[in-house]
Amino acid sequence: MTNGNGTPPEAAQAPQLNVLAQYTKDFSFENPNAPSSLQQQSQPPQINIQINVSANNLSEQEFEVTLSVEGKAETAGKIMFSFELAYAGVFRIANVPKENLHPLVMIECPRLLFPFAREIIATAVRDGGFPPLMLDPVDFVGLYRQNMERQMAAPTSGQA
Repeated sequence: MTNGNGTPPEAAQAPQLNVLAQYTKDFSFENPNAPSSLQQQSQPPQINIQINVSANNLSEQEFEVTLSVEGKAETAGKIMFSFELAYAGVFRIANVPKENLHPLVMIECPRLLFPFAREIIATAVRDGGFPPLMLDPVDFVGLYRQNMERQMAAPTSGQA
């Protein structure tokens, strides 16, 4: 049986996730204490990384997802380098049940963006005079669950 255009009904309703564009929205790399920060250090730097995901509806089926990564390397109380990256993509999502849409946007879309953001950061750190910083893979499912738990625990204001 077909749906009139020669394709079976189940094929016409298959979930789709397409990357329409990806781009650097904002990027900053700082090496404030160069050239002294480039000298051999007595101990490895303390590196702190923060990752966040946000999304905007552009239309009924298109979403802009932004992966924000901030990092800083310090040793002996001095900043060796710091960076901020907002890397985004526009995704078209079709034939996905409404209850699965939010997790798909907030887990799978940033998972697709992450390798590109990781490369930008590694290259910038290397170009700043340091060994490339290779970020560990991110558990976007765990990050999503954390954010959802935080939202559920947040008190709602202005409601009686």
